[in-house]
Amino acid sequence: MKLQNVILPGRDPKSRWDVDYENDTINTITPAIASTAPGCTASSSNNPSPFTLEESPDPASLLLPPLCHPHIHLDKAYLLTCNAQHNPRCAGTGPLPEYTDLAPQDGSFKEALEFTARAKQRYTPEDLYLRGSQLLGTSLGQGVTSCRAFVELDHVTGRKCLDAAVNLKKVFNGMVRVQICAFAQDPIFSTGHGEENRQILSRALEECSEGDIEVLGTTPYVENSREASLENIKWAVETALTRGLHLDFHLDYNLDREQSVMTWDVLQVLKEKRWKDRAQPGKAIVLGHCTRLTLCEDEEMERLAKTIKEWQLPVHFVGLPTSDLFMMGRSTSGDRRRGTIQVLDMISRGMDACLSVNNVGNAFTPWGTGDPIALASLGVGVYQAGTEEDAVRLYECVSTRARRAIGLESENDTVALSEGRKGEVLLVRNEQWVGCPGHLGMKIPARQWVSVRDVVWDPPDVGLRQIVRGG
Repeated sequence: MKLQNVILPGRDPKSRWDVDYENDTINTITPAIASTAPGCTASSSNNPSPFTLEESPDPASLLLPPLCHPHIHLDKAYLLTCNAQHNPRCAGTGPLPEYTDLAPQDGSFKEALEFTARAKQRYTPEDLYLRGSQLLGTSLGQGVTSCRAFVELDHVTGRKCLDAAVNLKKVFNGMVRVQICAFAQDPIFSTGHGEENRQILSRALEECSEGDIEVLGTTPYVENSREASLENIKWAVETALTRGLHLDFHLDYNLDREQSVMTWDVLQVLKEKRWKDRAQPGKAIVLGHCTRLTLCEDEEMERLAKTIKEWQLPVHFVGLPTSDLFMMGRSTSGDRRRGTIQVLDMISRGMDACLSVNNVGNAFTPWGTGDPIALASLGVGVYQAGTEEDAVRLYECVSTRARRAIGLESENDTVALSEGRKGEVLLVRNEQWVGCPGHLGMKIPARQWVSVRDVVWDPPDVGLRQIVRGG
């Protein structure tokens, strides 16, 4: 197919290009034949509208790399906002549980864990499939073509969440690349159910078909002692190496200077277990949250970047601002600090980092649509990043950098599209007129998205986004 008269990121926004796109590959990019852009010509004095009403050729669309969720919980999505009981179209899908009683009360992490534990007791296969399909379908409409989907395995859920994810992975094959992370949210080396949780997780890794599970994830900080947390880390690293999996830790989720930074422990274990030499090619490690790092001085952050580079560890950090900002700063002592890792600062220091949504519609994050572009836009304020260069970097954090973090092919982190690039593309369609027929009685020229900064600063409506695949 040929994508005609499009705007390309990193090039003059006034220029227009024709892109020959076949077999999901950009073969050629050539200058488009000159066309007249929509006008905003001043009208005559007897016309009350300051704009001409004559139709013009359709505006050019903006072509971008697609979006990616490098860290999102598939089984916990829309617990509070699915509202299946009130949707007649959900009739016939099987018994659907109700979760409205699990809305946040104090908003604490402890409460979110407790409410989610209650929710897990109500999960049914039909319910997990419905909410998971809603998340993936919504994400696809937003421009997402790949995701790392976390599903919990423990003594409460068994394999229920995993089985639903495997089914959804097949259903969405060819539309969304679903990379399943078998995830231990609960302790696996402490408490009364730790050993049982670990056995269930291990058994699933052994019994699943090849390729169903691609990532192992754990949460060391939920263990009841530092010793158990270290056992958690060591077991996860060794298991991932033995089974040829990517590795993903929820880590350092606090703003407490009295607590040690376990990121250093992870790096030490990775070195001791010889990840660089033993891991299969392309297998990487992701550290999510890590809010404790926001309390580190510049010197320690520089040392962190230097250590990762010298030890040649493929470590990526994923910032999760929507959850972090909601959870942090709830101290009863009056300390109301917020914290989420400084993703752009980490990138400037030479570390690999990106952004993700984490949770949508549950006690961990009851707000937000899960739109990665909206997340990038939030980053402008969170990181006080207002330059055009910042906007481009933030878009990378939900697209190219996010894909590379989960081990998907990416030649580089830039958003620029060049000949030879493989993979889907995201088309942001521009319109001629403001869409308010019947209200104003006149036509108003619509604003145009002609650059990455326009998209990040003012996210386009989902209805203007379209994933394009070259058949």
